[in-house]
Amino acid sequence: MKTIFTTLGLLAFLCATAQTTADFENSLPTLESFLNGSDGSGGFSEGNIFLPNSYDATFDAWSGWAISNTTDTITGSFTNQYSSITGTGNDDSAGYAVTFVLGETLLNTTGAAQGGVVEGFYINNSTYAYRVMQDGNQFSKKFGGEDGTDPDFFSVTIKEHGDRNVVNDSIVVFLADYRFDDPTEDYLLDTWTYVDLTRFENVDTLSFTMQSSDVGAFGINTPTYFCIDDFTTTDMALTSTAHIAETSLQLYPNPVIDRVNTGQYNSDYVLYNQRGQLVQRGKTTLAGWISVESLQSGLYYLKIYGIDDQLYSGKIIKK
Repeated sequence: MKTIFTTLGLLAFLCATAQTTADFENSLPTLESFLNGSDGSGGFSEGNIFLPNSYDATFDAWSGWAISNTTDTITGSFTNQYSSITGTGNDDSAGYAVTFVLGETLLNTTGAAQGGVVEGFYINNSTYAYRVMQDGNQFSKKFGGEDGTDPDFFSVTIKEHGDRNVVNDSIVVFLADYRFDDPTEDYLLDTWTYVDLTRFENVDTLSFTMQSSDVGAFGINTPTYFCIDDFTTTDMALTSTAHIAETSLQLYPNPVIDRVNTGQYNSDYVLYNQRGQLVQRGKTTLAGWISVESLQSGLYYLKIYGIDDQLYSGKIIKK
Protein backbone atom coordinates (compact mmCIF):
# COMPACT_ATOMS: atom_id res chain seq x y z
CA MET A 1 0.00 0.00 0.00
CA LYS A 2 2.93 2.32 0.69
CA THR A 3 4.25 1.77 -2.85
CA ILE A 4 0.86 2.71 -4.33
CA PHE A 5 0.77 5.94 -2.28
CA THR A 6 4.20 7.15 -3.38
CA THR A 7 3.57 6.22 -7.00
CA LEU A 8 0.30 8.14 -7.06
CA GLY A 9 1.99 11.07 -5.36
CA LEU A 10 4.73 11.02 -7.99
CA LEU A 11 2.20 10.93 -10.85
CA ALA A 12 0.36 13.87 -9.33
CA PHE A 13 3.62 15.81 -9.10
CA LEU A 14 4.52 15.06 -12.71
CA CYS A 15 1.22 16.51 -13.88
CA ALA A 16 1.55 19.59 -11.71
CA THR A 17 3.85 21.87 -13.72
CA ALA A 18 2.41 24.46 -16.11
CA GLN A 19 3.20 27.96 -17.29
CA THR A 20 1.08 31.09 -17.07
CA THR A 21 1.83 34.34 -18.89
CA ALA A 22 0.51 37.73 -17.78
CA ASP A 23 0.14 39.57 -21.09
CA PHE A 24 -2.03 42.51 -19.90
CA GLU A 25 -4.24 42.25 -22.98
CA ASN A 26 -7.65 42.03 -21.32
CA SER A 27 -7.49 44.68 -18.59
CA LEU A 28 -8.37 47.70 -20.70
CA PRO A 29 -11.65 47.89 -22.66
CA THR A 30 -10.56 50.68 -25.00
CA LEU A 31 -7.38 51.78 -26.76
CA GLU A 32 -5.29 54.73 -25.55
CA SER A 33 -6.27 54.11 -21.92
CA PHE A 34 -4.63 53.15 -18.65
CA LEU A 35 -5.36 51.98 -15.12
CA ASN A 36 -3.39 53.83 -12.46
CA GLY A 37 -5.17 52.71 -9.28
CA SER A 38 -7.62 55.60 -9.15
CA ASP A 39 -10.37 53.07 -8.43
CA GLY A 40 -8.73 52.30 -5.08
CA SER A 41 -8.06 48.66 -6.00
CA GLY A 42 -4.54 48.72 -4.57
CA GLY A 43 -3.12 46.78 -7.49
CA PHE A 44 -3.73 44.48 -10.42
CA SER A 45 -3.97 40.71 -10.77
CA GLU A 46 -2.73 39.26 -14.05
CA GLY A 47 -1.99 35.60 -14.64
CA ASN A 48 -0.44 34.34 -11.43
CA ILE A 49 1.11 37.63 -10.33
CA PHE A 50 -0.12 40.65 -8.38
CA LEU A 51 1.20 44.14 -9.13
CA PRO A 52 0.75 46.47 -6.14
CA ASN A 53 -0.27 50.08 -6.71
CA SER A 54 -0.44 53.13 -4.45
CA TYR A 55 -2.73 55.98 -5.50
CA ASP A 56 -3.19 59.42 -3.89
CA ALA A 57 -6.51 60.96 -4.96
CA THR A 58 -5.56 64.38 -3.57
CA PHE A 59 -2.81 64.84 -6.14
CA ASP A 60 -3.90 62.22 -8.71
CA ALA A 61 -0.49 60.65 -8.05
CA TRP A 62 0.48 57.00 -8.19
CA SER A 63 3.44 54.69 -7.73
CA GLY A 64 4.00 50.99 -8.12
CA TRP A 65 2.28 49.59 -11.20
CA ALA A 66 -0.15 50.79 -13.86
CA ILE A 67 -1.63 48.93 -16.84
CA SER A 68 -1.58 50.70 -20.19
CA ASN A 69 -2.11 50.49 -23.93
CA THR A 70 -1.22 54.11 -24.76
CA THR A 71 0.94 54.65 -27.85
CA ASP A 72 2.68 58.03 -27.51
CA THR A 73 6.34 57.52 -28.45
CA ILE A 74 7.16 61.23 -28.80
CA THR A 75 6.18 63.15 -25.65
CA GLY A 76 9.04 63.06 -23.16
CA SER A 77 7.34 64.76 -20.24
CA PHE A 78 5.34 64.01 -17.10
CA THR A 79 2.15 64.23 -19.15
CA ASN A 80 3.13 60.95 -20.81
CA GLN A 81 3.70 58.58 -17.88
CA TYR A 82 2.04 55.48 -19.32
CA SER A 83 3.58 54.85 -22.77
CA SER A 84 6.36 52.48 -23.81
CA ILE A 85 8.98 53.78 -26.23
CA THR A 86 7.71 51.35 -28.88
CA GLY A 87 4.11 52.48 -28.40
CA THR A 88 3.09 48.84 -27.99
CA GLY A 89 3.60 45.84 -25.79
CA ASN A 90 5.96 43.00 -26.62
CA ASP A 91 5.56 41.51 -30.09
CA ASP A 92 3.38 44.49 -31.14
CA SER A 93 0.65 43.59 -28.65
CA ALA A 94 -1.51 46.35 -27.20
CA GLY A 95 -1.30 45.97 -23.42
CA TYR A 96 1.65 46.13 -21.03
CA ALA A 97 2.47 47.23 -17.48
CA VAL A 98 4.31 50.39 -16.44
CA THR A 99 5.95 51.07 -13.13
CA PHE A 100 6.89 54.32 -11.44
CA VAL A 101 9.52 53.26 -8.92
CA LEU A 102 9.28 55.41 -5.82
CA GLY A 103 12.15 53.89 -3.87
CA GLU A 104 11.08 50.31 -4.56
CA THR A 105 8.41 48.56 -6.60
CA LEU A 106 7.21 45.07 -5.65
CA LEU A 107 5.64 42.24 -7.63
CA ASN A 108 4.10 39.20 -5.91
CA THR A 109 3.62 35.71 -7.27
CA THR A 110 0.19 34.27 -6.46
CA GLY A 111 -1.82 31.08 -6.66
CA ALA A 112 -0.01 28.11 -8.14
CA ALA A 113 3.07 30.27 -8.89
CA GLN A 114 3.68 31.35 -5.29
CA GLY A 115 7.03 30.12 -4.07
CA GLY A 116 7.91 28.68 -7.49
CA VAL A 117 10.33 29.36 -10.31
CA VAL A 118 9.70 32.49 -12.40
CA GLU A 119 10.52 32.09 -16.09
CA GLY A 120 11.06 35.75 -16.96
CA PHE A 121 9.52 38.76 -18.70
CA TYR A 122 10.14 41.42 -21.35
CA ILE A 123 11.35 44.89 -20.38
CA ASN A 124 11.50 48.22 -22.19
CA ASN A 125 11.95 51.91 -21.52
CA SER A 126 8.99 54.18 -21.08
CA THR A 127 8.72 57.03 -23.58
CA TYR A 128 9.05 59.54 -20.74
CA ALA A 129 12.35 58.16 -19.41
CA TYR A 130 13.74 57.45 -22.88
CA ARG A 131 13.17 60.94 -24.25
CA VAL A 132 14.53 62.59 -21.11
CA MET A 133 17.72 60.52 -21.32
CA GLN A 134 17.95 61.24 -25.04
CA ASP A 135 17.39 65.01 -24.89
CA GLY A 136 17.64 66.08 -21.24
CA ASN A 137 15.31 68.62 -19.61
CA GLN A 138 15.32 71.22 -16.84
CA PHE A 139 15.71 68.49 -14.20
CA SER A 140 17.73 65.78 -15.93
CA LYS A 141 20.84 65.68 -18.07
CA LYS A 142 21.18 64.43 -21.61
CA PHE A 143 22.87 61.04 -21.40
CA GLY A 144 26.39 61.06 -22.78
CA GLY A 145 26.61 64.83 -22.34
CA GLU A 146 26.99 67.26 -25.19
CA ASP A 147 29.87 65.34 -26.80
CA GLY A 148 28.43 61.90 -26.05
CA THR A 149 31.33 60.74 -23.88
CA ASP A 150 29.88 61.02 -20.36
CA PRO A 151 29.74 57.51 -18.80
CA ASP A 152 26.02 57.57 -18.02
CA PHE A 153 23.80 54.61 -17.17
CA PHE A 154 20.24 53.80 -16.09
CA SER A 155 19.47 50.38 -14.62
CA VAL A 156 16.99 48.21 -12.74
CA THR A 157 18.03 45.85 -9.94
CA ILE A 158 15.66 42.91 -9.52
CA LYS A 159 15.84 41.03 -6.23
CA GLU A 160 14.26 37.72 -5.32
CA HIS A 161 12.48 37.49 -1.97
CA GLY A 162 11.59 34.07 -0.61
CA ASP A 163 9.08 33.85 2.23
CA ARG A 164 8.20 37.51 1.52
CA ASN A 165 11.29 38.90 3.24
CA VAL A 166 14.54 37.01 2.59
CA VAL A 167 16.62 38.36 -0.28
CA ASN A 168 18.31 35.43 -2.01
CA ASP A 169 19.68 36.78 -5.31
CA SER A 170 19.61 39.76 -7.68
CA ILE A 171 19.86 40.65 -11.38
CA VAL A 172 20.78 44.05 -12.88
CA VAL A 173 19.23 45.10 -16.21
CA PHE A 174 20.54 48.19 -18.01
CA LEU A 175 17.97 50.41 -19.73
CA ALA A 176 20.76 52.72 -20.90
CA ASP A 177 24.54 52.33 -20.87
CA TYR A 178 27.03 54.94 -22.09
CA ARG A 179 30.09 53.51 -20.36
CA PHE A 180 31.68 51.64 -23.26
CA ASP A 181 35.19 52.46 -24.46
CA ASP A 182 33.76 52.50 -27.98
CA PRO A 183 30.97 55.16 -28.04
CA THR A 184 29.24 53.35 -30.92
CA GLU A 185 28.30 50.63 -28.42
CA ASP A 186 26.43 53.06 -26.15
CA TYR A 187 22.70 52.48 -26.14
CA LEU A 188 19.27 53.52 -24.93
CA LEU A 189 17.01 50.47 -24.84
CA ASP A 190 14.19 50.94 -27.36
CA THR A 191 13.07 47.35 -27.98
CA TRP A 192 11.36 44.76 -25.82
CA THR A 193 14.14 42.67 -24.30
CA TYR A 194 13.79 39.37 -22.45
CA VAL A 195 14.93 39.09 -18.83
CA ASP A 196 15.57 35.49 -17.76
CA LEU A 197 14.72 34.95 -14.07
CA THR A 198 15.13 31.17 -13.90
CA ARG A 199 18.18 31.56 -11.64
CA PHE A 200 15.76 32.69 -8.93
CA GLU A 201 14.25 30.01 -6.70
CA ASN A 202 11.10 29.83 -4.58
CA VAL A 203 9.93 33.32 -5.51
CA ASP A 204 7.21 34.92 -3.39
CA THR A 205 8.09 38.53 -4.21
CA LEU A 206 10.32 40.40 -6.63
CA SER A 207 11.52 43.90 -5.83
CA PHE A 208 12.66 46.47 -8.39
CA THR A 209 14.93 49.41 -7.58
CA MET A 210 16.53 51.85 -10.00
CA GLN A 211 19.98 53.34 -10.36
CA SER A 212 21.21 56.20 -12.53
CA SER A 213 24.41 58.14 -13.09
CA ASP A 214 22.32 61.32 -13.02
CA VAL A 215 21.81 61.94 -9.29
CA GLY A 216 21.07 65.19 -7.48
CA ALA A 217 20.39 66.40 -3.95
CA PHE A 218 17.02 64.63 -3.89
CA GLY A 219 18.10 61.37 -5.52
CA ILE A 220 17.85 60.15 -9.11
CA ASN A 221 17.08 62.86 -11.66
CA THR A 222 16.16 60.45 -14.46
CA PRO A 223 12.41 59.61 -14.40
CA THR A 224 12.23 56.23 -12.66
CA TYR A 225 9.83 54.50 -15.04
CA PHE A 226 10.03 51.32 -17.12
CA CYS A 227 7.63 48.88 -18.79
CA ILE A 228 7.18 45.11 -18.67
CA ASP A 229 5.17 42.57 -20.65
CA ASP A 230 4.57 38.82 -21.00
CA PHE A 231 5.55 37.92 -17.44
CA THR A 232 5.70 34.12 -17.31
CA THR A 233 5.58 31.93 -14.22
CA THR A 234 6.11 28.21 -13.80
CA ASP A 235 3.15 27.07 -11.75
CA MET A 236 3.06 24.13 -9.37
CA ALA A 237 -0.48 22.98 -8.70
CA LEU A 238 -1.24 21.68 -5.23
CA THR A 239 -1.39 17.90 -4.95
CA SER A 240 -2.54 15.39 -2.38
CA THR A 241 1.02 15.34 -1.06
CA ALA A 242 1.13 19.09 -0.40
CA HIS A 243 0.59 18.55 3.33
CA ILE A 244 3.86 16.63 3.65
CA ALA A 245 6.68 18.78 5.01
CA GLU A 246 9.77 18.73 2.82
CA THR A 247 13.08 17.57 4.28
CA SER A 248 16.39 18.63 2.74
CA LEU A 249 18.45 15.88 1.19
CA GLN A 250 22.11 15.33 1.94
CA LEU A 251 23.46 14.69 -1.56
CA TYR A 252 26.96 13.51 -2.44
CA PRO A 253 29.02 14.01 -4.43
CA ASN A 254 27.65 17.42 -5.32
CA PRO A 255 28.64 18.89 -7.79
CA VAL A 256 28.29 15.60 -9.63
CA ILE A 257 29.63 14.13 -12.87
CA ASP A 258 27.73 10.89 -13.39
CA ARG A 259 25.75 9.78 -10.34
CA VAL A 260 24.67 11.13 -6.97
CA ASN A 261 23.72 9.40 -3.74
CA THR A 262 20.49 10.62 -2.16
CA GLY A 263 20.38 8.60 1.04
CA GLN A 264 16.89 7.45 0.03
CA TYR A 265 16.66 3.84 -1.03
CA ASN A 266 14.40 2.37 -3.72
CA SER A 267 12.28 5.56 -3.74
CA ASP A 268 10.36 7.36 -6.50
CA TYR A 269 11.99 10.57 -7.66
CA VAL A 270 11.55 13.38 -10.19
CA LEU A 271 14.24 15.74 -11.43
CA TYR A 272 13.51 19.05 -13.15
CA ASN A 273 15.58 21.88 -14.54
CA GLN A 274 15.65 25.58 -13.71
CA ARG A 275 12.74 26.21 -16.06
CA GLY A 276 10.54 23.85 -14.09
CA GLN A 277 10.61 21.26 -16.89
CA LEU A 278 10.69 17.57 -16.00
CA VAL A 279 13.95 16.04 -17.28
CA GLN A 280 14.12 12.69 -15.51
CA ARG A 281 12.13 10.37 -13.28
CA GLY A 282 12.49 6.90 -11.83
CA LYS A 283 13.53 5.09 -8.68
CA THR A 284 16.70 5.43 -6.68
CA THR A 285 18.77 2.27 -6.48
CA LEU A 286 18.74 -0.01 -3.46
CA ALA A 287 21.85 1.88 -2.35
CA GLY A 288 20.24 5.31 -2.94
CA TRP A 289 21.97 6.31 -6.21
CA ILE A 290 20.60 8.30 -9.17
CA SER A 291 22.39 8.45 -12.53
CA VAL A 292 22.60 11.97 -14.05
CA GLU A 293 25.24 11.16 -16.64
CA SER A 294 22.97 12.03 -19.57
CA LEU A 295 22.04 15.50 -18.27
CA GLN A 296 23.63 18.71 -19.49
CA SER A 297 25.70 20.79 -17.08
CA GLY A 298 23.60 23.04 -14.86
CA LEU A 299 21.40 23.26 -11.78
CA TYR A 300 18.60 20.74 -11.20
CA TYR A 301 15.92 20.29 -8.54
CA LEU A 302 15.28 16.85 -7.06
CA LYS A 303 12.10 15.63 -5.36
CA ILE A 304 11.97 12.22 -3.72
CA TYR A 305 8.95 10.49 -2.19
CA GLY A 306 10.64 8.33 0.39
CA ILE A 307 9.55 4.86 1.41
CA ASP A 308 8.67 6.46 4.76
CA ASP A 309 5.97 8.50 2.95
CA GLN A 310 7.95 11.71 3.44
CA LEU A 311 8.82 14.28 0.78
CA TYR A 312 12.51 15.15 0.30
CA SER A 313 14.07 17.83 -1.87
CA GLY A 314 17.50 19.03 -2.89
CA LYS A 315 19.56 20.73 -5.59
CA ILE A 316 22.03 18.99 -7.87
CA ILE A 317 24.82 20.78 -9.69
CA LYS A 318 25.75 18.74 -12.76
CA LYS A 319 29.29 19.32 -14.04
